[in-house]
Amino acid sequence: MNDVLEEAGATLAYGALGIALMALGYLVVEVTTPGRLGHQIWNEGNRGAALLLSAKLLGVGAIVTTAIVTSDDDLGQGLIDTTVFGLLGIVLMVIAFYLLDLSTPGKLGATLVEGTAIHPAGWVVAAADVAVAAIVAGAVS
Repeated sequence: MNDVLEEAGATLAYGALGIALMALGYLVVEVTTPGRLGHQIWNEGNRGAALLLSAKLLGVGAIVTTAIVTSDDDLGQGLIDTTVFGLLGIVLMVIAFYLLDLSTPGKLGATLVEGTAIHPAGWVVAAADVAVAAIVAGAVS
């Protein structure tokens, strides 16, 4: 019974950390795009904004999952590793976004959430987020 309780506690701790990191990923998309992200997605049906947020959340989730799977049996160290790699992944995704922004005309964030259709650049940013997440996840293992 103690093993089940310990595993349940670890699951709650990793789950809370993963949700916190995904919330940070949400805030990153909120800051890098104009307007209120939630309103754009849920009220305006903005597919471009939804694609950006989805890619960011999937990327963060992949990093967190890999960090959890590769962590030792030490819960404390596993939580630290997951936090560090999750934050590094988010920082690297932001850097990749701004590097793409420098190489494109206009403001990339504004371009991505213009209208309700997905701008082709949205697929590029989404791919960059997933690729960065894969790189960080690979570095974790």
